[in-house]
Amino acid sequence: MNQRTLLITLTGPDRPGVTSRLFAVLAGFPVAVADVEQVVIRGRLTLGVLVAYTGDTPTGTGGTLGALWTAVERTAEDLGLEVELSTGSDTKEKRRRGRLHVTVLGAPLHPAAMAGISGRIAASGANIDRIERLSSYPVTCIELAVSGADPDALRAELAIEAHAQQVDVAVQRTGLYRRAKRLIVMDVDSTLIQAEVIELLAAHAGCLDEVARVTEEAMRGELDFAESLRRRVALLEGLPEEIFEKVRKEIVLTPGARTLVRTLKRLDYRFAIVSGGFTQLTDGLVRDLGIDYSAANTLEVVDGVLTGRVIGEIVDRAGKARALERFAREAGIPLSQTVAIGDGANDLDMIATAGLGIAFNAKPVVRQAADAAVSVPYLDSILYLLGISRAEVEAADAEDGLPATDR
Repeated sequence: MNQRTLLITLTGPDRPGVTSRLFAVLAGFPVAVADVEQVVIRGRLTLGVLVAYTGDTPTGTGGTLGALWTAVERTAEDLGLEVELSTGSDTKEKRRRGRLHVTVLGAPLHPAAMAGISGRIAASGANIDRIERLSSYPVTCIELAVSGADPDALRAELAIEAHAQQVDVAVQRTGLYRRAKRLIVMDVDSTLIQAEVIELLAAHAGCLDEVARVTEEAMRGELDFAESLRRRVALLEGLPEEIFEKVRKEIVLTPGARTLVRTLKRLDYRFAIVSGGFTQLTDGLVRDLGIDYSAANTLEVVDGVLTGRVIGEIVDRAGKARALERFAREAGIPLSQTVAIGDGANDLDMIATAGLGIAFNAKPVVRQAADAAVSVPYLDSILYLLGISRAEVEAADAEDGLPATDR
């Protein structure tokens, strides 16, 4: 006997009991449930149920195919819904190659951006299987489930479109590969916090302009970081040790930082920071945010005064990657399950080492090298790249009795 399918689609205003009513009707016929999809957008329901049966018509308790259709149509009318019916002969969906998640972030997200992105996906020969909104504020994030595409080729195409449309687009493989990110390693200056710590110190030493110039050269990759650090630290000679307490009070977290750390810690992620800055200031962040691992440079202090030198091995570009590898070993987590987040050339090695490298409001050289880029000023937007929605975050906060997030 031939295996046949019947797709029943209900659309209209949502109300309690629609799904149960439909399945109660179907229970009177000798059919098996092959697939179900349901979505509600602004109170409007679309419910699709694919059932399978053997033979030309599903005869039995409920009678013929016509009787099934009549029963479903009558139920839809009673619920104030529209119904469509289509038949087929194959109950097994062909698995398409290259199943991917395409995440789009915009503030705002214009129709032209979605048109351009979906057009590129179609031109690549891929198909959009599902679309879901992960966030509506303060940025809009839409996630598309895409099949039939080569990830590297699609990523390159969408990067061009993202630049043209001024939005962020990330392309990741679906399934366990995406869900298994369990160690987050983040840069500190201009990533976790909104400033460069050495510039805050330099402002008190009266050498801010010179330090800022050297910092910018290093961030662009035009100057060796270790040499640039020594040059900048030398300008801090003579500052009193009490300056650290003053600067701690001047540090401002990037919007969404607490939400990001709190949410991932709920999911049993390990969280680490690596910094070209200084332990005298990063240690406070570790305590405040409950961070698991950290690595930073240490300023030498003698008799309560900064000497203008750094103690021990400098945490530079290569040092950040080594720190990521060390944290992963200590946590018992493979590198494929790590995420690195940074903004400057000093972060390139750890971004390349991690399973997922994210450029956050980064220099062009970092954006080009990273797997994904986020250019909105909200650090918790990174949660969307991990498949975590704004609604899920807020629901978890509400269960814990926490106030509104730190927007």
